[in-house]
Amino acid sequence: MVAFGKKLRESQIQEWKGQYINYKLMKKKVKGYVEQIEVGAQNRHNVLRDFSRMLDTQIEKIVLFLLEQQGLLAHRLSDIAQQHHALVQPQNNLLNVYHLQELYREVGRDLLKLVFFVEMNAIGLRKILKKFDKRFGYKFTDYYVKTRANHPYSQLRQVFRHVGIGAVLGVLSHNIADLRDLQQCQGHYISIYDQPSYSHPDPVLDSIKLAVERLSNSTTFLQFLGRHAFIMQEELPSPSEDHVEDESQRYNFMSLLLNLANTFLYMVNTYIIVPTADNYSLSLGAAATVCGIVIGSMAMAQIFSSVYFSAWSNRSYRRPLLISSIVLLVGNILYALAYDLNSISVLLIGRLFCGLGSARAVNRRYISDCVPSKLRMQASAGFVSASALGMACGPALASLLQTNFRIYKFTMNQETLPGWVMALAWLVYLLWLWICFKEPPHHEKGNLEAYQADTVQVIHVAVDTQPLIMNSEATEQDEVREEEENDGSEEVQKPVTSIVAAYRLLTPSVKVQLFIYFMLKYAMEIVLAESSVITSYYFVWSTSSVAIFLACLGLTVLPVNIVVGSYISNIFEERQVLLASEIMVCIGLILSFHVFIPYSVLQYVGSALITFVSAEVLEGVNLSLLSRMMSSRLSRGTFNGGLLSTEAGTLARVVADATITMSGYLGESNLLNATLVPALVISVSSIVATCYTYNSLY
Repeated sequence: MVAFGKKLRESQIQEWKGQYINYKLMKKKVKGYVEQIEVGAQNRHNVLRDFSRMLDTQIEKIVLFLLEQQGLLAHRLSDIAQQHHALVQPQNNLLNVYHLQELYREVGRDLLKLVFFVEMNAIGLRKILKKFDKRFGYKFTDYYVKTRANHPYSQLRQVFRHVGIGAVLGVLSHNIADLRDLQQCQGHYISIYDQPSYSHPDPVLDSIKLAVERLSNSTTFLQFLGRHAFIMQEELPSPSEDHVEDESQRYNFMSLLLNLANTFLYMVNTYIIVPTADNYSLSLGAAATVCGIVIGSMAMAQIFSSVYFSAWSNRSYRRPLLISSIVLLVGNILYALAYDLNSISVLLIGRLFCGLGSARAVNRRYISDCVPSKLRMQASAGFVSASALGMACGPALASLLQTNFRIYKFTMNQETLPGWVMALAWLVYLLWLWICFKEPPHHEKGNLEAYQADTVQVIHVAVDTQPLIMNSEATEQDEVREEEENDGSEEVQKPVTSIVAAYRLLTPSVKVQLFIYFMLKYAMEIVLAESSVITSYYFVWSTSSVAIFLACLGLTVLPVNIVVGSYISNIFEERQVLLASEIMVCIGLILSFHVFIPYSVLQYVGSALITFVSAEVLEGVNLSLLSRMMSSRLSRGTFNGGLLSTEAGTLARVVADATITMSGYLGESNLLNATLVPALVISVSSIVATCYTYNSLY
């Protein structure tokens, strides 16, 4: 398998080769520092000072070259502008208009090359900081970012957030639109500043805009929403035509639709029982707080099924989806039959079966492996939207099932109907899946591993990539061997094969982000899972009222992501939004406590809304940071980053549901505070951990 470093070297612009960060030199320096410290020839203070000076020199070289190239582009634009101004009269030859448009596009293509140059250097900077931290105890990035990135004359910011590129892009967009208006409006001048709707799409400009957004980490609603899926996106220039053709062969719209439908139904299945789980437990002779175990048993089984289905999707997608649907069909039937059998055991077994049928790992893998790069963000956003809608529709559907009748020997009431309805839904889905799902070609041949070896080159590389600049005299074989012989910090681009190997790739910053993900899922589960018990005890809410409340919480997901993705994430840094969201989750939990004053609906609903919405905001930025910091070896394969985040979130739900059940032994009057205490402790711990690693989140 070809190392990813070769792809990066091939992507370099040869005439600019000497202007890139000299990653190989710096890597050797780091290795030398380690050896010198081990024999006592150097101390850490001198190492930090020496390496900082070297890194400053490298960044200064990049920035000065960047400014020089921008000046050349500005000079070319000035020359073209003189010809442009002569075309304001409609009688001028339109051939000159076409000629000027092409001149502007040529500048645009060179600007795109410059953006890629900056992007690759940004990748190299992140990587060398990560490597240094791994060798020297995770202290250098914190020191370097604090002293350099936060300085008013920071050159580091010029690499990661350069506004000059945006200025050149603005000139190109304005003038190309003017030339098109000159053609189409027959001399009636319309400026894009006066009429933004008259701005015309252009392939070159669109490519530049996407690259600038990626470089500056700016987002749109679609991008921000898609990040919730934690499907790592490609960040380097577009893949080769052969790879694009291969992707197109594997893509089938109906199969993607079935994949998203599976996601939607599973989330409906998860939350449709939440409003009635406490009453169902009571009807079977158990305590109302046993609803925690009833709800959590599904998540408990999902911990194991996620690994199994992720491994199975190495060979097939259709078969695991079929088996998943069958298991969910059986699980829901058992859940519904538990009422007539008067068995809490059957109830729990039914929910365990539902958890064993979780195919969310397959859903993620299908989007990551089979959807073309240009559609992957939309598909990721569809995955998240389907999950959010399912989360809202589950309780809403439960509110409509308020009836009581019998069919033959089977009782149909608000407790059993969720099981029967979902069983019918999975039966219909199973038939649709059997008829319409198309297995991707490489799965049909049973050769996915070979496919992954070929395509793993185009995975997300924002953090962990191979050297950018190598000695020109060295052969590629020597370079690859050097990368493979490294002590593990330089990773060959191949998936890991065990959970232990995956864990070893996690830096402290990544571990903190996974802990934050655990925290937010724990807080959300506490709010959702105990809602029926809490509202019944304090406010005597009916099942319909609880269901409507939960549905309204679920419906906040998309609007919140619109606001954060389109506005907040473009105004503040992700780490700032991350920390602020954690603090808001903590505030929401504190406001939820029942202390001395009577507990009111306003206090409960307000605090739950603050906690839930803040956790939603936190999830987007948390997964975005994770995708940038996590090793690229965790982008594909069975033990991928998506699986790790799923396991962390699922474990959080299991622990939260178990906490609810155990707290039930203290009595319903103490349930609220007893469950909020561990949630608050975890929340405060995540804030402390974030502050500790804050400067490494750059």
